Amino acid sequence: MKQLIRAERFCLIGHIVTMVFGWAGLLLVLPHPEVILNLPAFGQNLFEWSMAGGGVVNIILGAIAVAIFAYRTLGAWHWLTFMLPAVCISLSSELLGTGTGFPFGDYHYLNGLGYKIAGLVPFTIPISWFYMGLASYLIARVALKLDQKPSWVRWVGAIAIGAILFTSWDFALEPAMSQTSVPFWYWDKAGAFFGTPYQNYAGWFGTSALFMTVAATIWTRKPVLVQQETPQPLTRNQLGLPLVIYLSNYAYAAMLSLASGFAIPVVLGWLTGVVPAIGLYFLAQSAKAPVAAPKSATINTEIAITAVKLGVK
Repeated sequence: MKQLIRAERFCLIGHIVTMVFGWAGLLLVLPHPEVILNLPAFGQNLFEWSMAGGGVVNIILGAIAVAIFAYRTLGAWHWLTFMLPAVCISLSSELLGTGTGFPFGDYHYLNGLGYKIAGLVPFTIPISWFYMGLASYLIARVALKLDQKPSWVRWVGAIAIGAILFTSWDFALEPAMSQTSVPFWYWDKAGAFFGTPYQNYAGWFGTSALFMTVAATIWTRKPVLVQQETPQPLTRNQLGLPLVIYLSNYAYAAMLSLASGFAIPVVLGWLTGVVPAIGLYFLAQSAKAPVAAPKSATINTEIAITAVKLGVK
């Protein structure tokens, strides 16, 4: 288990470090090409590689960190029964979207996010839906205490709030990924909301709500418990990594969008995603410490045991 925790932390730190390098490259180096020209050949090759493959490495490290977290915290069954629907449904939705324009609008991916499945969707896209989707859903599920007080209202609420958190990330992500100096996808027809179609956000909400619903339905067959000596429902203690993943990914997109002048989408995502996520984290129940037995009870027990021993003699 210790090795898994080390690997999880290594991937999480690497995930965040690649974001920092991404900020430096896109916001500091690219606007000043003389910096690149003054680098030695090795430095120029390293910068070229980081710009070409940094996004891929970032997404892979994030997905591995969340996968390890889910495996050691929830167990293999719950991890896989969320990841597989998330990857398959989001990939299907993206393939449909890039091929027909539904449900997101007319858009196409460029070449900065790795090998394209069917020549349309980078393989990194569905795994990013998985790790951000699970982080969003767990924050909502634990905050609503679904595993302590199961009910249909809480079950539906966790899916709805999880999908809202996930979609709110896209408010900052869309301008950063499609309208900055190094775009990763482009809109065939610019939308009304700062270049993005309103339809896109409905597609994000619908797709994420769908795979969360599938996973949540499967999860009803088996209790969602923390994998430890005494299994218990998830609490705030397990939300550290999901919250860090959510906030760091939002911050990465937000900084790129703000640098390009897209303040309103970032603020909107902050209000509908970041603030609620932090609030839900503190709303979540923390693990209760074991309650020590009262001293009087201990004394009475000792007296009773002593009496039994005397009676036997």
